[in-house]
Amino acid sequence: MADTILLKISSPLIDSERTLPEQTFLPDAYRLPDGAVKGPISPINPQVIFIEVTNRCNLLCETCPRTFFNREPLKTLTYDEFVQIAEQFPNMRRISLHGIGEPLLNKQLPQIIKHLKGRDVEVIINSNGTLLTPTWQKALVESGLDEFRCSIDGARPETYARIRGADLLHKLKAGLEGLVKTKARLQAQTPRISIWCVSTKENLAELPELVRLAARLGVSEVYLQRMTYFAQEPQEQYGMARQDLAIFGPDHDYQEEVIAECEALSTELGLDFRAAGAREPRHSLEAARPADFMPWRECMRPWTTAYVTANGNCLPCCISPFATKNYDSLILGNLLERSFADLWNDHLYQTFRTALLSPHPHQACASCGVYWSL
Repeated sequence: MADTILLKISSPLIDSERTLPEQTFLPDAYRLPDGAVKGPISPINPQVIFIEVTNRCNLLCETCPRTFFNREPLKTLTYDEFVQIAEQFPNMRRISLHGIGEPLLNKQLPQIIKHLKGRDVEVIINSNGTLLTPTWQKALVESGLDEFRCSIDGARPETYARIRGADLLHKLKAGLEGLVKTKARLQAQTPRISIWCVSTKENLAELPELVRLAARLGVSEVYLQRMTYFAQEPQEQYGMARQDLAIFGPDHDYQEEVIAECEALSTELGLDFRAAGAREPRHSLEAARPADFMPWRECMRPWTTAYVTANGNCLPCCISPFATKNYDSLILGNLLERSFADLWNDHLYQTFRTALLSPHPHQACASCGVYWSL
């Protein structure tokens, strides 16, 4: 039955408005949040947006492609450039101001956040935290930022330095603790502060220590993330972003033991211990599913969200730049050349969506849910 449905949905683009007969059973993987059938055309005007405010970074992390090659020319958006892009999303309700790059390198970030809060948009940034000076702490709190996510991939200085390429854990901890105290001093309700850890075989054993560290710093949420790497291109795997260091699937018993310890610690210390994607931590590391299961069909992002780089390029999602070296094939248009209204349902987006509903999606998508989870 699923194969028949795929055939109907993957019909030629000129037939993209066609719907399935009412009596046809359709799994949830083929439906959008409003109940519409997923096809080449998206009827949804995105409310969740990702915009890179810069693609520059002050670290050389061993799990990031930016360390090893440039995706795009170096670029930091000015306030006016950002507004030009953001205005193309009139239904925006939630935005993440990060991608490949460190958002605190953009000096106009507080002004950008204030502009978004004037539109009543929920604003999130993911930062490595090493630039979190007292000046930045105060500026972020006063800007109205809703959520500050801090990436920490090791609880011990030597592990952090090995993964992140710089011995700066002490500086990060001081900055994060300062942000917590600044928020309290200014009697602010935001930003919500959390720690995010990309777990590998290099640092999984330190996850309980990271939970304890969060408690000492006054941070009440810790998130576990899976590492993304070039699964289809083993000869192109780089640094620590390699399949042999991944923990999605292998060593299940040991992972369960570490997760159970973290869950017990979080209860004891009054923290929330979670996984990316609103998943339970122990489920987030379940064994990889077979490719013939086609888990990528469950993805909603090319129908519901937009990702825009600092150079204005539209990509299908925030994970894709980490999942294939064929970067040009991910670019679905450029907002500095054409409007998002023109691009959203143009042929590049339509072709990408059609492939995602088939047994042969884009190379980056073919590993999502197989080697790492959606």
